[in-house]
Amino acid sequence: MRIIITGGTGLIGSALAKNLAADGHEVIVLSRNPARHTFPAGIRGEKWDSKTAVGWGHLADGAEAIVNLAGAPIAGTGLLPSRWTEERKHRIRQSRIDAGTAVTEAIAAASKKPKVLIQSSGADYYGDVQSDQIITEAAPNGSGFLADVTVAWEASTAAVEAMGVRRAIIRSGMVLSLESGALPITVLPFKFFAGGPLGSGQQWWPWIHLEDEVRAIRFLIENETAVGPYNLCAPNPLKNKEFAKVIGRVMNRPAIMPAPTFALKLALGEIAAIVLDGRRAIPEKLQADGFTFNYPEAEAALKDLLN
Repeated sequence: MRIIITGGTGLIGSALAKNLAADGHEVIVLSRNPARHTFPAGIRGEKWDSKTAVGWGHLADGAEAIVNLAGAPIAGTGLLPSRWTEERKHRIRQSRIDAGTAVTEAIAAASKKPKVLIQSSGADYYGDVQSDQIITEAAPNGSGFLADVTVAWEASTAAVEAMGVRRAIIRSGMVLSLESGALPITVLPFKFFAGGPLGSGQQWWPWIHLEDEVRAIRFLIENETAVGPYNLCAPNPLKNKEFAKVIGRVMNRPAIMPAPTFALKLALGEIAAIVLDGRRAIPEKLQADGFTFNYPEAEAALKDLLN
């Protein structure tokens, strides 16, 4: 089947594309500059402006699925997070709305519409929940910049449901991979024997191994009854302090050097929220639908990645 992926050169998109291509599916990755990328066998890049369906929209006609992952990186493109200027915050939000608008435009014009749209989002949808409250997909959206971005991101493709297209929304937790994302910067202090909790350490971190993230997205593509929001995170989230202890055990390093809240906010500014905010999100709907995790526990996930 033909599957179109926006954001297909990023961490999740590239892993998903390779996984689908390995099973013989026709995978099309939309990129603003496909010539800059080398795509593995079975994957082809198509140019788009990330704002409209011009030049690629015809590919949606008869496609099995579209996976919309596109959006400017929340933490920037370097190893260390980049501060959120007002211009960067606008780009983060608008890039997601623009991509959703382009996908909706392509689906509206298709004679034979895709069967399913997988719409990316994040566990940040629930805002900062500094309590032990369990957060399922039924919880309301929270407040703050990241929560507002995810609300707008989800809404950007809502119109396809009235077109008869099944839509599943993936509210991903921290995706664990050493290629990019939050894990490399999280483990860096441990390499120098300076790791420990961030801020109070009491904030809950929902997380998911990249392998399970890809498997869950495929599950939602293939499960014809899957609709609405899904928390893509392992069933056993940890408080940041406990997560740090697990990293320390796996790497055989101490986990006793805290990074105080004031220091993180001073160094990073508003973007410190990506590590200081928390919510105890669990994958209630995903498990109820029959999905099983290869890595339900953080220690096994981190051993796989770090050892």
